[in-house]
Amino acid sequence: MTPPVCLTVAGSDSGGAAGIAADLTTFAALGVHGAVAVTAVTAQSTVGIDRVTVLDADDVVAQVRAVLDDLPVSVVKTGMLGSAAIARALVDALPPDLPLVVDPVLAASTGTVFAHDALVAAYREVVLPRATVATPNAQEAAVLGEFPCPVLVTDGGHDRLGDDAWRVDRVPTANDHGTGCTHSAALAAYLAHGRPLAQAARLAQSFVAVRLRASANWSLGQGRGPLSHLTPSHLSKEH
Repeated sequence: MTPPVCLTVAGSDSGGAAGIAADLTTFAALGVHGAVAVTAVTAQSTVGIDRVTVLDADDVVAQVRAVLDDLPVSVVKTGMLGSAAIARALVDALPPDLPLVVDPVLAASTGTVFAHDALVAAYREVVLPRATVATPNAQEAAVLGEFPCPVLVTDGGHDRLGDDAWRVDRVPTANDHGTGCTHSAALAAYLAHGRPLAQAARLAQSFVAVRLRASANWSLGQGRGPLSHLTPSHLSKEH
């Protein structure tokens, strides 16, 4: 059976915890073929980010168009966009009816800030109005203000999608680097499989909880370790 396709538009993580690394492993675990448009290359580890190289908007759009012209993409998801120019060019390049999951990455979990005023404005003016759903954490939601699209907010084990709220047991672990990327990628994957948004949201959070529990006692790196991106056979059947 041919799998559905998700396109992630995001940055790289040399430590393999977040960004496109998290997206692609999540897609694969949930039976989705992952395509990539890289927005930025980061030199980062569990301790922090040493360098960020943001690509030109034209280079990002070229990747997006190459994928869309060839593959039957079901859902696009964004992570770190890197610049206002990329954000605006991406929206212009997407077909108007293609579902878009927006993870508005404004800062890394290690503290490095990715978003300046121009990028925040681009999110507010063009990206979020185009989104099918956005997945900010509580801090990102506060910065971005009102959302013109459905919002799935994850905050300390309490998830909220519009008026629908539910509790997810918190997993006590310091190994949570890549959680936000994994969450939004799982949401995109479940949507690609045809799940309704409300159901996809709950399934995505459950998927993340399984990954956090799997790596809760790992000792990888000298800082905030990654959640598990390994793929036990049962995870691939969750979709």
